[in-house]
Amino acid sequence: MRSNNLPAILALFLAVSASLAGSDNVPAVRSTKPLLLRGATVHTVSGADLPATDVLLKDGKIAAIGVKLAVPAGGTIVEVAGKHIYPGLISAYSGMGLTEMGSVRGSVDLAETGLLNPNARAQPALNADSEHIPVSRSNGILTALSVPLTTGLVAGTSTLIRMDGWTWEDLTLRSAAALHVYWPNLSVNRDPGFPRPAAEQQKTIDENLRKIRDAFATARAYLKAKEGAGKPIDTDSRWEAMIPVLKGELPVFVHATEVKQIESAVAWAQTEKLKITLVGGLDAWRVVDLLKANDIAVIVSPVTALPLRREDPFDAPYTNPAKLHAAGVRFCIANDGASAEMGTMADRNLPYEAGKAASYGLPPTEALKAITLYAAQILGVGAELGSIEPGKRATLIVTDGDPLEIPTRVEQAYIDGARIDLSNRHIRLYEKYQKKYEQQKASKS
Repeated sequence: MRSNNLPAILALFLAVSASLAGSDNVPAVRSTKPLLLRGATVHTVSGADLPATDVLLKDGKIAAIGVKLAVPAGGTIVEVAGKHIYPGLISAYSGMGLTEMGSVRGSVDLAETGLLNPNARAQPALNADSEHIPVSRSNGILTALSVPLTTGLVAGTSTLIRMDGWTWEDLTLRSAAALHVYWPNLSVNRDPGFPRPAAEQQKTIDENLRKIRDAFATARAYLKAKEGAGKPIDTDSRWEAMIPVLKGELPVFVHATEVKQIESAVAWAQTEKLKITLVGGLDAWRVVDLLKANDIAVIVSPVTALPLRREDPFDAPYTNPAKLHAAGVRFCIANDGASAEMGTMADRNLPYEAGKAASYGLPPTEALKAITLYAAQILGVGAELGSIEPGKRATLIVTDGDPLEIPTRVEQAYIDGARIDLSNRHIRLYEKYQKKYEQQKASKS
């Protein structure tokens, strides 16, 4: 190694180390003292918008909503007249807390090796100090589903997190939210110049489908043997992790994009008698009748995507949510969770995914629900999150406008009633380089 390269290498090492050191944001103190947000327009999402209305937060919950509410003893009033209160936005497909810098392998913990890892859990891999967390929540995302991403087939279980806490235990809302199955690509490339013959490609497809079927068959046999009266069997963590799925206690989220994948996954679910949720679903608009007939919800991810085929309309991904809504298919909108693998902090753009859908036919009220209430319902926490209602978690944002519009700023955020620090690395860098331009301007004057 040449000695004159050492300063550059050391600088790179220090820069990477600083990036991995963790966020400077201090988690909020959980307070039991009442807090009254006074005078804002309250967008309940589940009901009508309420102008000049108060929201009372107490013990981490929404205690009351009304006009000129009385402040309980020891309570604090926050004047938010002229502002808007929305429920915190929910990212239903994310790599939050599982990756930091895509180019630094040691900061990426998104997947295990191998094709079948039902026992892999996202929860203990969560990094509570991730810089991605404050960046995303500064744009209103206060809850996220951290999903194990994989090039395999059965990836393991996701974890639903709230975006504030000292440890992964603090972050956790649901330790095991769903088992994730990545459906194989069923397309065969018949181009003469493609390096793998069509027959070989089809053989791989058939083998992958068989591996998924065999995994569930083995898990069922394992459960039957474990519950039987015969000799006790050795514990296998892979099949042990699938028992809640087979008992209907844990949902299965199937990642499938193209129409053949979706149809194949639905047929498999019918055979296995499993209740599934579709993730991705760029071709879901093509099979709305199938999805509606089987009551399969779709986590549309993403909306801002290219069409899957040259002959598709340019706006096929943009109009996908509107077509699902028109057909009565349950859905929510997420950003592309797979992009988290590259450390792109894609979650922060979640409201604009919904905004794009709204500009292509989805009613704006439905677009808002798609990243709040509908997301909460599909993730199994509709009784706790997703709307402004008494008894729900006090997880909400205060804005100066519609969160689906880019100019809107999130001015305050509360998670379980605690006010959250909305500063982040991007803001600090913006403020730093503003000083540079101020210095340059002053030197010229």
